[in-house]
Amino acid sequence: MGPRLLEPRTLRGPNVVLEPLGLHHLAALCEAGLDEDLWRWTVASVRTREDMRAYVEAALDSYERGSALPFAIVEAPSGRVVGSTRYGNIDLFNRRVEIGWTWVARAWQRTIVNTQAKYLLLRHAFEVLGCVRVELKTDARNERSRRAILRLGAVEEGTLRRHTLTASGHIRDTVYYSILDDEWREVSARLLERMDPAPRT
Repeated sequence: MGPRLLEPRTLRGPNVVLEPLGLHHLAALCEAGLDEDLWRWTVASVRTREDMRAYVEAALDSYERGSALPFAIVEAPSGRVVGSTRYGNIDLFNRRVEIGWTWVARAWQRTIVNTQAKYLLLRHAFEVLGCVRVELKTDARNERSRRAILRLGAVEEGTLRRHTLTASGHIRDTVYYSILDDEWREVSARLLERMDPAPRT
């Protein structure tokens, strides 16, 4: 996994396109994401356009430092920006990345959008970047996120207690999950089946 593989690129699926995040997405991200409920379990607090700009600029700064690769989540049929996600905590030497910092506008939650975005990121991580490990994490109190990560096929590894200070001042416990390269084939098949719109008989 070399630095050139981590240059910004677009990942495309039938329903979702992941575009390299930029400040040109700011207005659309504000339209989709200035919803207090979206940020309930996150470290960041994004309530205003200025907050969203700072959030995007921080993501781009992380990219410049080589620790993240952020994306805007775009609904393919409409071209509408509905959220954001990224690779983070990139470790080139050990061939691992984390998928996270993900939020999706409320109207697109519990749709194919998040599953397909995760699939595109996982496929790219294992099949293009050559990762041996992909990590995911969430607030221990966020039961919906924990169930969603397990449905992806990730394995829960443990909880780091009093791990991260959130914008609200709460010190959260963080639950870690992973998917390994030798698990990807089975995970991929299961995700593709979940996303298949064909009726079952």
